[in-house]
Amino acid sequence: MRKVLFSTLAFGLGLGFASANAADAVTLQLKWVTQAQFAGYYVAKDKGFYEEEGLDVTIKPGGPDINPQQVLAGGGADVVIDWMPSALATREKGVPVVNIAQPFKKSGMMLTCRKETGITKPEDFRGKTLGVWFYGNEYPFLSWMAHLGIPTEGGADGVTVIKQGFNVDPLIQKQADCISTMTYNEYWQVIDAGIPADELVVFKYEDQGVATLEDGLYVLEDKLKDEAFVDVMARFVKASMKGWEYARANPDEAAGIVLENDETGAQTEEHQKRMMGEINKLTEGSNGSLVEGDYDRTVEILLSGGSDPVITKKPEGAFTHAVTEKAGIETAM
Repeated sequence: MRKVLFSTLAFGLGLGFASANAADAVTLQLKWVTQAQFAGYYVAKDKGFYEEEGLDVTIKPGGPDINPQQVLAGGGADVVIDWMPSALATREKGVPVVNIAQPFKKSGMMLTCRKETGITKPEDFRGKTLGVWFYGNEYPFLSWMAHLGIPTEGGADGVTVIKQGFNVDPLIQKQADCISTMTYNEYWQVIDAGIPADELVVFKYEDQGVATLEDGLYVLEDKLKDEAFVDVMARFVKASMKGWEYARANPDEAAGIVLENDETGAQTEEHQKRMMGEINKLTEGSNGSLVEGDYDRTVEILLSGGSDPVITKKPEGAFTHAVTEKAGIETAM
């Protein structure tokens, strides 16, 4: 009883023993549902890496009806994961989002086609029907088509674009000749649906020279004026990158941690282990610091969108190394 009374008295006097070591709360909004694409964050939380940095991190899964940038602008998260094309388009529209770290070094985006369509090279897309994700995910595709000089309004010389749901049905049901897939997710859904790899042709954005940066960490620009916020984000990035390193070294365990956090029960062990292996290829080579050359390439691709580019001018202040540098991460060149 004495301990309780003393603690209460101390708190009442403003000594604050109970809150002196309170963790800083951070809310992270994912771009998509709980899966190995975000393993580094779940691992960092599970292994206590965030706790070691004095953080109490809440991870909010995304979904088809959740736009990370809208959540960020509305105050529903401190930091969000998004693809850079979507983030830069959002910034140009007046929401000042800033990239503070870039855990993903490579793009996992592809177009996957049935070989029976006769498509063997990008020029063969003309006259075909292609499934494309929207809600901000269409920007890399539209830039690629502009780069190739292929109209996206249909016709024999262009491509017919159908808004693809977040599934592979258009390819399975032959509603589209090619669909959007990620190396770590939808491609394997096609395989699992019974179409073997030798009946498919894939075009990786990385191989086509039109890859844009994916899965970066973004915050609102005004927040970066607060040194305390920058400090919190630096600790968050440091712990998150530790999580990604652990995931690369322990992929099966990382996949298991993701499964434990999947409240929907929709994910399977086989799929998550396979995804983890592919995701590790995309984060490999990144220490979390944005490489300016990768940023410049992304901006250049987005600007080359013909008559309807994703962005109309080169962004100013769209990224910062302040957070990663404070985290003790060497700035990538």
